[in-house]
Amino acid sequence: MKNIIDAIVTIVKGNHLNLTFSGGSNNRANSQGDALENYVKNLFADTFDCSETERLETWSKVFSWLGNKTNPPDFILRNGDAGEVKKIESPDAALALNSSYPKRTLKSSSPLISEACRTAEDWTEKDMLYIVGVVNGNKLKHLCMIYGADYCASDTCYDKIRQLIKTGVETIPFVEFAPTRELGRVNHVDPLGITYLRVRGMWHIENPWRVFQYVYGRNFQANFNFMCLINLEKWTRLENRADLLELQRNYSTFKISDVKIKNPDNPCVLHEAKLIRYEI
Repeated sequence: MKNIIDAIVTIVKGNHLNLTFSGGSNNRANSQGDALENYVKNLFADTFDCSETERLETWSKVFSWLGNKTNPPDFILRNGDAGEVKKIESPDAALALNSSYPKRTLKSSSPLISEACRTAEDWTEKDMLYIVGVVNGNKLKHLCMIYGADYCASDTCYDKIRQLIKTGVETIPFVEFAPTRELGRVNHVDPLGITYLRVRGMWHIENPWRVFQYVYGRNFQANFNFMCLINLEKWTRLENRADLLELQRNYSTFKISDVKIKNPDNPCVLHEAKLIRYEI
């Protein structure tokens, strides 16, 4: 079973910093996003130097779900974490989550995931791992991995706001609303009754480098910066964590530090975590 540590080992030992574009999209931003997703999948599966046939065979063993264009997550590690990959071009840009609010974990009961994802393996809840990359052309400049448990508030925090707005929208008088999972849908807008209006939320969240600048700062003189935070509870469940301790002994710019990070639901409460950093 592959996990976050396997991906970090691939980053350090491989030093793969170029993104490969498939050419399947005419949109530059979408093309870069797809390239970053494939890059991350290659990290976890260690398939950068494989043929396409070997890569597909390995991915089928490493992942139980490889994502689609319309439903989260972007991948699920077989018997492991769920992953969301986010590309930004500016080091300080926020992450666009669109209609889905931030997730501490991914639940199989979520109405946002597809049936194929729900039945990809026998699961109820998975840790959500956010992987954020700053991309400049085909170069990856910064990469961050952070678990939703350390980054996002509980579902009730976001859903409360969502429900308040949804209720408020649907109580607007003289507007014909229809049932929807979105914030609202108005039918029969025009006299012919052939136009409808969808009211959708567009969620954004500050990127992890800004959120955790109290424990980590990037070296903008370096060609590449990697940062990862793993809370102590998760860290102790990773059976291959000794692999990272070995990297720390062998690579001078790879460091593991003990830090304390804020609880997203109550910043007064601090949790112990491992800060992992690497630069080239």
